[in-house]
Amino acid sequence: MSSPTLTDKVSKFIRHDILTGQLRPGQKLVVAELKEKYNVGASPIREALVQLSWSKYVKLEPQKGSWVASVCQDELKDLFDSLRVVSSVLLQKAIQSGDEHWELDVLTSFHKFSRLDTPKTDSDWTEWEERHMQFHKSLVEGANSKTMMAFFNDLINQIKRYRYFAITSHPENEDLYNIEQHEKLMKAALAKDAKAAAEVLETHLSNSMMAIEKSIAAA
Repeated sequence: MSSPTLTDKVSKFIRHDILTGQLRPGQKLVVAELKEKYNVGASPIREALVQLSWSKYVKLEPQKGSWVASVCQDELKDLFDSLRVVSSVLLQKAIQSGDEHWELDVLTSFHKFSRLDTPKTDSDWTEWEERHMQFHKSLVEGANSKTMMAFFNDLINQIKRYRYFAITSHPENEDLYNIEQHEKLMKAALAKDAKAAAEVLETHLSNSMMAIEKSIAAA
């Protein structure tokens, strides 16, 4: 068995290549080809593919092999329907119980996020998406609900693959990086206006899903 450190590294390499479109949805993942690509042995490749199947980035079929997970409208809708429910509950709880530390985290994460220019390259998109994800996490972490946060993190990790698919397919789609909606969301949350925050969140999630749907339909 390979070392966990090497397996984790290989998993990150493959995950990065899936997100940036170097490995496309539905593409067959051949161990021999991946060995040459990443210059590692077969064991860490196989173990990394198993890891990535747990997060649904890779599909494994016994005796048949593995593929980059496909993208489809039904799964996308299911993910966003689930995210709407859990993120809405978490946001409401955070607004009700969030303290000064939560408020500072929200302000800081939005400030870091808003300082970025419109992404133009893969590295720009990677940084933008990481700060985007951190902002959304900071909004709901004040809820202090470990079980729902675990579900939330799983959902946004899966949706991240869909967002990157849309980004690499149609980087000009402004609904994927609408900073104004995020500013409205931040202000409503910090003003403790739960109703306004819920409305902005719903609009943001709906716009994001529709932007991704367009990319899937055009693929």
